[in-house]
Amino acid sequence: MATGRTHRPATRSRGIPEATVARLPLYLRALTALSERSVPTVSSEELAAAAGVNSAKLRKDFSYLGSYGTRGVGYDVEYLVYQISRELGLTQDWPVVIVGIGNLGAALANYGGFASRGFRVAALIDADPALTGRAVAGIPVQHTDDLEKIIQDNGVSIGVIATPAGAAQQVCDRLVAAGVTSILNFAPTVLSVPDGVDVRKVDLSIELQILAFHEQRKAGEEAASPDGGGPAAVARKESADQGPDGDVPAVMPA
Repeated sequence: MATGRTHRPATRSRGIPEATVARLPLYLRALTALSERSVPTVSSEELAAAAGVNSAKLRKDFSYLGSYGTRGVGYDVEYLVYQISRELGLTQDWPVVIVGIGNLGAALANYGGFASRGFRVAALIDADPALTGRAVAGIPVQHTDDLEKIIQDNGVSIGVIATPAGAAQQVCDRLVAAGVTSILNFAPTVLSVPDGVDVRKVDLSIELQILAFHEQRKAGEEAASPDGGGPAAVARKESADQGPDGDVPAVMPA
């Protein structure tokens, strides 16, 4: 099986927009659910609804893959699963290292979805000597002193950083120097990387702050309504939101 060190996805060279690339995993998740239910075909409208996008955008995205479906039939579910998996590079073996085996790192190590999506946790790494040799998710934790050797021995190109913020940049620098070219960062800090290195940041606190903003805005709207957002106000809002045929249109947050 090919490894991530020698084979890279072809999405950029084929000119697929980054916004489309970001939606491909959403389509794949919806298609995988359909495949598990043995659904043979799906229309663009049904798949778009399952993925949370509009059907025109979905058809445009799929046109970049050279997949247009069949009029009156829709898209072949199994073929699309294969096609999107291939485009994302998930038909290959991608060894991944997780650095920082605290509560979050251990939870990531125990996540069962990696293997089914083309990722193999090749190593767990931590700076705490007390953790060295301890098995997490059946994988022994190795010390950061051996980080470079671990990267080279396992042919790793994807690293996951789950360390405290203060240690993240140093870990990032060592990963990059060892040959890692893609990093998923869970540390609450912004990493500086050279050109050619991709970083995706997952910041749970920012996501919660965005949700808090929307909760505050909803509370303000209820307080500003004439009856304080009671049942009558809710009924009026539902009536106002409905179109002439009683359909509730999809409204994107401002």
